[in-house]
Parts: sequence; structure tokens; C-alpha cells
Amino acid sequence: MPAEQKRCTWPGQDPLYLAYHDEEWGVPEHDDRALYEKLVLDGFQAGLSWITILRKRDNFRAAFRNFEPERVARFGATDVARLMNDAGIVRNRAKVDGAIASAKAYLAMRDGGETLDAFLWQFTGGGTLQNRWQAWTGIPAATDESRAMSKALKTRGFKFCGPTICYAFMQAVGMVNDHVTTCFRYKQLKS
Repeated sequence: MPAEQKRCTWPGQDPLYLAYHDEEWGVPEHDDRALYEKLVLDGFQAGLSWITILRKRDNFRAAFRNFEPERVARFGATDVARLMNDAGIVRNRAKVDGAIASAKAYLAMRDGGETLDAFLWQFTGGGTLQNRWQAWTGIPAATDESRAMSKALKTRGFKFCGPTICYAFMQAVGMVNDHVTTCFRYKQLKS
């Protein structure tokens, strides 16, 4: 990236965070497995910073069998014990149990003929909501859309998907374009 290009300030100078901002954050995602992974990881972030999760993401992928819902839904006591002893991930029993419950909810949805993609993107009308934030400080922690998504996910049996988690998820998977207008990614993702 040329030095004169500006970006959002939140990634600071951390190379991993910068790469995530420049290449992933806000890019529309429609793959069901990837959406499940990102929703679970956003749930693990609760109470922590995203960079903590990002630094552990490869460990999470290995521990959760690449977030394949079919595999995670079958996790039993042995798997939970393995995860709770894995220093490479966030070892929170409620979040581990939540990831398993969410995999089961995902499979129930799929077995009922729904895709996670269509279910989640309905909250933005199937497209990206284009915001026009001048500064990161003006961006809300939750919106009407994230509250509706949270409620619907919980009704389906998903865990760790409150309105704030859902909004962070919506930002990450490109349901909203929350790059500030001066960021070089704003225009790229708007077009």
C-alpha cells in the first residue's frame, strides 16, 4: 500500500491487524462454513480484543477442526476437555459449549433447507449497508439490524450472539461497510 493511502485507525501498526483490515474486514462473505467460523470467533471475542482472537485464529481452526459444523456438533466430553486444556485458544467453558450448540443450530437450519448465508444476509436485505462514518468514534456498538439478528439467532439455538457481537460480525463479513470514508478500503468495498 502506498504511504499516502489512509486507512481506519483501529488496526494501529500491528502487521497482522493491518493485513486483516486491508484484506478481510468488511469483505462480503457468503460461504456458510466461513460465516459459522466468524460468528463463533466473534463470540469468543466477547470481553477480549479482536487482535487476541486473530493471533489465536490458526489455533482455533486446528482445535475446532476447521470449524466444520458437522464435526463440531459431534464434540463430546473428551473434546471439551481437550479444548479446555488447549492454551492456544481462549479456554472459556461457556464459549466452548456455545460453539458446539451453534454448530448444532447450524445443522438444524441446514437440515431444514435453510442456508446460514441467506438467513444472516436477510438482516441487510441481501446486500451491504453502506455507512458514511467520518470517524471511528461515531460507529455504534449495535444497530436495529444487529439486535434483530441476535434475537433470531438465539431463537434458533445459537449462543454468544448478542447485538454487539452480531454487529462486530456484520462489520467483519461485509454486511455493513464501516470503514471510515477517508480509508482507502471504503471506496474499494463500496464499488
